[in-house]
Amino acid sequence: METKRQKQIAELIKRQISMILLQEGSYIYGNSVLVTVTQVKLTPDFNIAKIYLSIFNTENKQEVILELQEANTRLRHNLASKMKHQMRRIPDLQYYIDDTIDEMYHVDQLLAKLEAEGQMGPKDVPGEDNKDK
Repeated sequence: METKRQKQIAELIKRQISMILLQEGSYIYGNSVLVTVTQVKLTPDFNIAKIYLSIFNTENKQEVILELQEANTRLRHNLASKMKHQMRRIPDLQYYIDDTIDEMYHVDQLLAKLEAEGQMGPKDVPGEDNKDK
C-alpha cells in the first residue's frame, strides 16, 4: 500500500516528467509521436519510479520506450534540476507501456459490433421499470 508521501512524490514526478517530455520529447522520439504519462508508481524506498506511458501515432511503441531509456540520464538530470528542493535523491526511472486506453477502445469496438449485429439483447435503462403493465 502506498503511503501519502509516496503518492505525493509520484504525482510530482508525473507532472515534472510530463513537462520534460512535452519540452524535449521531439528530440528523443520525434515530432509525430504523442506520449502521455498516465501513472507513476514509486517503490517504498523511493529508489525506483515506474513510469507508465500511453504512446500514440506510432506502430512500434517498444522503440519509443527504448529511445526513452537511452535518454534516461538526460531525463533524470532534468528531473533532478526541477525537484532538487523536494527530494534529496532522484529515483531511477523505468518506463512501461500503458495499453489500458487501447484495450478500452478495443472492447468498445467489440461491444459496438455485437450491438450492431443484435447479439446484445434489450437495453435496460437504469431507473425505469421494465415490467409489463
